[in-house]
Amino acid sequence: MYKYIIKRILIAIPVLIGITVIDYAIMCMAGSPLEMMQGPRVSQAALEAKKIALGLDKPFYVQYFVWLGQLLHGNLGYSIKSSQAVSEMIASHLGPTLLLMGVSLIASLILAVPAGIYSAIHQYEKGDYAVVTASFLGSSIPGFFLSLLLIYVFTVKLGWLPSSGMTTLGSSGGVKDIAAHMIMPVLVLAFSMAGSNIRYIRSAVLEILQQDYLRTARAKGIGRFRVINKHALRNALVPIVTVIGMEIPVLFGGAVIIEQVFSWPGLGLMTMSAITARDYPVIMGVCLLSAIVVLAANLVTDILYALVDPTIQLD
Repeated sequence: MYKYIIKRILIAIPVLIGITVIDYAIMCMAGSPLEMMQGPRVSQAALEAKKIALGLDKPFYVQYFVWLGQLLHGNLGYSIKSSQAVSEMIASHLGPTLLLMGVSLIASLILAVPAGIYSAIHQYEKGDYAVVTASFLGSSIPGFFLSLLLIYVFTVKLGWLPSSGMTTLGSSGGVKDIAAHMIMPVLVLAFSMAGSNIRYIRSAVLEILQQDYLRTARAKGIGRFRVINKHALRNALVPIVTVIGMEIPVLFGGAVIIEQVFSWPGLGLMTMSAITARDYPVIMGVCLLSAIVVLAANLVTDILYALVDPTIQLD
């Protein structure tokens, strides 16, 4: 296992470098941050001085290697817009994003696992059709549309829930206040993930329920609860773990739009502000973090395979 983990980490290094090269190239092709500074009060000489100071007068590959050299020294650079260290900006916004992602992932699993098992056990019954219909709705409705719908119902019409931020302005916050602000964004993310997860779990459990050893277990008189939850679910965990591992990067990226709609002070809101301002260092810092999250999620998923199914050997 240790050799496998070291091998995967060594393979991830060139992959990570390749991702940063592509991201930097696309970012440079999108335009220069100096274009956002142009105006009647800014002279061309001032723009040229700023261009030289930021190193934007150099070719693309030179700019990339300068950024890579700073990264190897533990420096992600400084924001062009606010002059704040990128590492400090990411650290200050990472907590709210991880909180939102973690609660949403747990909520989606609480919804998806029982619903997927129930749907598989009651195949072609009314309950199965209801669960499958709900799963299709969850995976089909765009997150931003569901967000606006919830805001309209629970904030505009009913006035039950706050529509933006992480805490109420002018208050000291608190667990209840944060929880109230989290309800709608968590519902949107959890409903979307649960929609696709239910179908995968249903399919995995259906496949396992048709195996001979489960029919033998039922013939021996083992209770239905033990047959399903101890034998069937354990062997259906491999595809379920795969789906969950794929959901983590999707959740990390999908939170960008949701955080923007609900003004959640996480990485998503910071990323959108950096993109509109063409803040190169901040964009690259977030892209680097996203790539690390994807590679780490894949590695953790592979490790969980061996824990779930002892017959799987990692070498």
